[in-house]
Amino acid sequence: MITKRLSVALRLCASVAMASCGGTLDAGHDVPHGLLPIDERNPVILENDSATDNWMGEYAVLLANNGGPPLAGIIVCASTYWPDLDANVTGWTQLVNAARASGLENVPDLTVSAGAPLTKPDDGQIDSTAPNHSAGAQHLIDLSRALSLPARPVVVLVGTQLTDVADAYLVDPTITNRVVIVASLGGLRAPNALMTGPNGDLDPWADWIVAQRFQYVQVIAPDDQTADVTSAELGNLPASPFGNWIAETQPDISTNPRASDQVTVLVAGVPQFSTAVHRASPDVSAGFGSPPGQGPPLVPDGNGNAFVVTEVEAPLATSLLWRMLLEPHPQGS
Repeated sequence: MITKRLSVALRLCASVAMASCGGTLDAGHDVPHGLLPIDERNPVILENDSATDNWMGEYAVLLANNGGPPLAGIIVCASTYWPDLDANVTGWTQLVNAARASGLENVPDLTVSAGAPLTKPDDGQIDSTAPNHSAGAQHLIDLSRALSLPARPVVVLVGTQLTDVADAYLVDPTITNRVVIVASLGGLRAPNALMTGPNGDLDPWADWIVAQRFQYVQVIAPDDQTADVTSAELGNLPASPFGNWIAETQPDISTNPRASDQVTVLVAGVPQFSTAVHRASPDVSAGFGSPPGQGPPLVPDGNGNAFVVTEVEAPLATSLLWRMLLEPHPQGS
């Protein structure tokens, strides 16, 4: 099984490496490599609550060391799903320490953010919303100012509520010129994408803000993260702190394929992973709260500010994970 996965991964990594070279392969070096307006050349910032229910963090640090997106920041928060902020921080700290102890480079320190869900103002206007001024929002503002280029915005990968992203807009509206938001969120009621659970139910007013103000990618394609590292494969993991961390985490991985936050990292860092994408715009005609507990539906629109990923090539990601674990290809080598 591992041999077959490595064979697939070698083909995938070769194509990713060729694409990342730019130069003669692109008509212009700013042309995206896949179906989305971002690719493995954009720096990324992660935001999530738990570190142990999917492989979001693991894919991010491995890709950052194997030709994928540079990992610029990690923001840790709490949510209704994972309300213990201290436990969430402990999990992410263990992941970061294990990665660093195993020789993985450019793994940033954590930023802990405790912003509460946002409240719709009495006048119903987005720009009247009281901001949290959270640490996560400020980190997004600071990093985007430092790292964003006109043709290479910073990508914010969100596996939890969109609170800090919306809060960043309320503090500094110009951030929308410097970032693209990618969220694992909601579901599909064809032809519309819904900003509901998972994650979309955690802060509906933040959904409302992000859907209207940002360039936004919503990933609603299910991905069975339990297939990435099975119990039978635990013995194949590298004998390293990072391999040990993965083995310890594996029993806690969610069996819900719709709760796969790692898809945000993969659509951003592996252009071939997204196989069905369409443009969309938020439909705000019914007003906030209709339906309740979610953001506006995203309706197909060829010129819309949103991109909806409805299908992914999951086996490619699994193969790439094992390729990076067993035969790492460090940056620059």
